[in-house]
Amino acid sequence: MENFIVSARKYRPATFESVVGQEHITSTLRNAISRGQLAHAYLFCGPRGVGKTTCARIFAKAINCQNPGNEGVCGQCESCRSFNEGRSFNIHELDAASNNSVDDIRSLTEQVRIPPQIGRYSVYIIDEVHMLSAAAFNAFLKTLEEPPAHAVFILATTEKHKIIPTILSRCQIYDFNRIRVEDGVKYLKYIAGQEGVTCDDESLNLIAQKADGGMRDALSMFDKAVSFCGSQLDFRQVAATLNVLDYDTYFNITDSILAGDYPTALTAFDEVLRKGFSPQTFAAGLNAHFRDLLMCREEQTAGLLEVTGSLLERYKAQAARCDTGFLFEALSLVTSIDNGLRNATNQRLNVELGLMKLCGPGQKKTAVANKP
Repeated sequence: MENFIVSARKYRPATFESVVGQEHITSTLRNAISRGQLAHAYLFCGPRGVGKTTCARIFAKAINCQNPGNEGVCGQCESCRSFNEGRSFNIHELDAASNNSVDDIRSLTEQVRIPPQIGRYSVYIIDEVHMLSAAAFNAFLKTLEEPPAHAVFILATTEKHKIIPTILSRCQIYDFNRIRVEDGVKYLKYIAGQEGVTCDDESLNLIAQKADGGMRDALSMFDKAVSFCGSQLDFRQVAATLNVLDYDTYFNITDSILAGDYPTALTAFDEVLRKGFSPQTFAAGLNAHFRDLLMCREEQTAGLLEVTGSLLERYKAQAARCDTGFLFEALSLVTSIDNGLRNATNQRLNVELGLMKLCGPGQKKTAVANKP
């Protein structure tokens, strides 16, 4: 049986160009390398799975490349080959979550004095640096401020607010963004093509939105979906795998509301409960759906909708059938229901009453432009 490599490792970016959604970071680092303006300490901070450690490794590889080209690394010199093969003595990684004591930092500062054997710089990447103890931070201060000329420190953290100001003041700080849904979908499409997996836009949008801006999470979910669905991803099966409600549920319930068909809406809600989803999960999703429809009503706000491809057209088509005033009222009503569910004694009944109100004949639900 062939050894399986998870997508997050198999497709981990090896150049700045292949990093997803962090152009403001990669451009700055490439310019610093080309101009020879390297700082001695960097702090990479941002949400999990957005490329902090990946960029640190690419940066470490690039500043030691002996024949840098347009992509920053040649991949052929001894320094690049040793890095690719995992035998480089120029790049040192430390997990501060499990090496957070003063003794660990003292060992590191002693190691910093040793110059690199190949290349110009010894790079020290410290992950989860916020986990260092206060004493360890203080022991690290002097070395971080005045390291040897050959030493470069790259600190990575998801919680910048936990790092003491004296450390922050000694670093160049780079804030990584959460990866946008459209960027995540684009990269997932590329990986699906590489793996021979066919998929629809709804499947990839579900994965990218569920990942909440983390590319590593998105790739893990993609692997899980492929394990369940095989080489053909269907968004209903993907939704079941990720334990989320698919788009069809909300589109169909909204159609029932627009038609004033409360029995169909209540039956659809019952099916949601039978699948094991809570009333609160349903209410939050319906609220988000009405919000997205409202965003589609105006060209100026359409860009705030984080969906792509055929799914975006589907949203626009349904939004064109909705009256703006109805969408405002629906958002207000469902938000009130969502807030009240935490203390409700009968959550199901609260949501059902809300659906019946939305289906009520007294509301103007369809857009004037679409009336005969």
